[in-house]
Amino acid sequence: MSALRFAIIGTGFWARFQLAAWQELEGVACVALCNRTKSKAAALAAAFGVPTVYDDAAQMFRAEQLDFVDIITDVDTHERFVQLAAEHGVTAICQKPMGPDLVTARRMVETCRTAGVAFHVHENWRWQTPLRALNEVLDSGVIGTMFRGRIQYSSSFPVFDNQPFLKELDQFILTDIGSHILDVARFLFGEASRLYCQTYRVHEDIKGEDVATVMMTMSDNMTVNCEMSYASRLEHERFPEAYVLVEGSRGSVELCPDFWLRVTTADGTHSRRVVPPMYDWSIPAYALVHSSIVNCNADLLRAIQTGGLPETNAADNLKTCELYYGAYESAATGQAITLNH
Repeated sequence: MSALRFAIIGTGFWARFQLAAWQELEGVACVALCNRTKSKAAALAAAFGVPTVYDDAAQMFRAEQLDFVDIITDVDTHERFVQLAAEHGVTAICQKPMGPDLVTARRMVETCRTAGVAFHVHENWRWQTPLRALNEVLDSGVIGTMFRGRIQYSSSFPVFDNQPFLKELDQFILTDIGSHILDVARFLFGEASRLYCQTYRVHEDIKGEDVATVMMTMSDNMTVNCEMSYASRLEHERFPEAYVLVEGSRGSVELCPDFWLRVTTADGTHSRRVVPPMYDWSIPAYALVHSSIVNCNADLLRAIQTGGLPETNAADNLKTCELYYGAYESAATGQAITLNH
């Protein structure tokens, strides 16, 4: 099978790591980069050996024979570039959040469905090696019937240092880290039938919320709390990772800081570290996240090669969008939201 040809639109902070992750995989080749500031695209292309750069996405689609496009731009531009891909019959992948609001996200999915073009979302957090190991424990049934779960991301991680534009977002933590955390909740526990959310802003120099708590009732009546904060001061801040606790009728499982997975049953507690792969192109503080990009890209690539669906196809990710935009609705109204999947 010849290598699939793809292009990247957007050459900001995350594009470098996304491109490095693609280059870890066989059967795929980046043939073009596009950015509104062409010099930025040229600098990244020189660093990674990409042959062609553009500052006009429409021109790129006309000139290149592409199998797919990876859209790594601001959320407000996602629909325009997905529309271009659909018009040219090219599979589209875009970063999360899919769209700036739920109406737009639904329209993007429908646009690609009508055009008969595959559309996927690069949602990588569920592909973290420790979270996959945790899910295997849950699937094994060793802790019995699950009745309560907690996912906590509480950190003072300096997210604004590399992405200062986040300070200007009216909607911040729920679309930034919440899109990941709520998708992980779906991955581990299934669909939610009801949610309630409260938000708070601690940093005075940002527009949006930097703290959010979402309580969900899952379809099997399990309760799941998702706690997110960029304003916390905690001891375990080596990496931007999540703490997870799941309780069941026969025991519990915890995903603890520094990749420790602990399973407790009547037989006692059994602990092991589940260390993700480390790549030489990673920034140490992002190493866990960067390794999950490779895993996510591998799943996306398999789907494109076979014509199948990756875990994070856009129609599925739309259910995650419903959670974080539903959370904003709940926070604004002070009311719980009923979800219909």
